[in-house]
Amino acid sequence: MFLGVLGLFALFVGVLVPPLIEQGTEFATNAPAFIDQLSQNKLVQRLDEEFGVLDQLRELANADLAEQVFGGLLGVGRAVLSALFSALTVLVLTLYFLGSLPTIKSAAYKLVPASRRARVRHIGDQVVSTVGGFVAGQSTVAATAGVTTYVFLFVLSKVIEAPLLGQYALALALVVALFDLVPLVGAIIGAVVVSVVGLADSLTAALICAAFYALYQQIENYVLAPRIMRRSLNLDPMVTIISALIGGTLLGVVGALVAIPMGAAAVIIYREVIVPRQDAL
Repeated sequence: MFLGVLGLFALFVGVLVPPLIEQGTEFATNAPAFIDQLSQNKLVQRLDEEFGVLDQLRELANADLAEQVFGGLLGVGRAVLSALFSALTVLVLTLYFLGSLPTIKSAAYKLVPASRRARVRHIGDQVVSTVGGFVAGQSTVAATAGVTTYVFLFVLSKVIEAPLLGQYALALALVVALFDLVPLVGAIIGAVVVSVVGLADSLTAALICAAFYALYQQIENYVLAPRIMRRSLNLDPMVTIISALIGGTLLGVVGALVAIPMGAAAVIIYREVIVPRQDAL
């Protein structure tokens, strides 16, 4: 199992990293030209008159952006390799942790009095399973968003004149997938990023991207995600939404990520502990 997971990770690196390095460097280098294209758009011109956004963007996206942010192509490669090494380290530690999880849980359950140990073990195993189900479900939703984005951008670039969207389809798909890991707001941020890049191509491309994501998010929020989460978490979608809102309000993005499994754990404790105790009174 370890070798299989590491093999998939190596395949992912070999397939995606080289084009991501190339596209990321090229996108950063050509950022000033993209701003100039945006300045030709009438809508952007009106926004610039009110808020002065183009001047601020030009200050950020100058000809040396790639050099300043990454240190050029070599810096991009170094940054990507550093991130991959960190990801590989976390992956290996996670695999070892999961491999020793039964031993860790058994040692933790021994801290509970023997008379209650079976009950605590039953509830604890359900909580751990719920957390794993949330991670698997959210990863599935994010991967689906990334693949859908890549197919959409590839087809769109063939149907209309949208060279930027077609050229950076892979990088944008990865951005959407990463943002989609964040409940509720992540998908919106990813859609905004793609739509802004589409606006550099044309207003038509931007409007098509915005319309596509408006439709896709409805499908994801009301069809795809609830079905996946209901199957993996056995949790009512309303509890998922409320948990994410509370967690995001209190602790931001990290809170939104942590709140859903914590909400699922609270529901399990409610079902398994509080309700039976109240029924017994």
